[in-house]
Amino acid sequence: MAISVSVALLLLILAVIFIRSGGLKTSHAIICVLLGFLLAGTSAAPTIHHTLVSTANMINGVGR
Repeated sequence: MAISVSVALLLLILAVIFIRSGGLKTSHAIICVLLGFLLAGTSAAPTIHHTLVSTANMINGVGR
């Protein structure tokens, strides 16, 4: 859960930076958020979650 919150916070900060710099339009950000919610309700959600957790574990293991 802590990884999910950290990733969500990081992505939110990046989205705000991109919106303020003009690199990401608000409408594009809203579409990406809606796509995320739709993907969370599909059968692909466990695979996506497993991939993100595996990647986070791999990155965590590199620093040791």
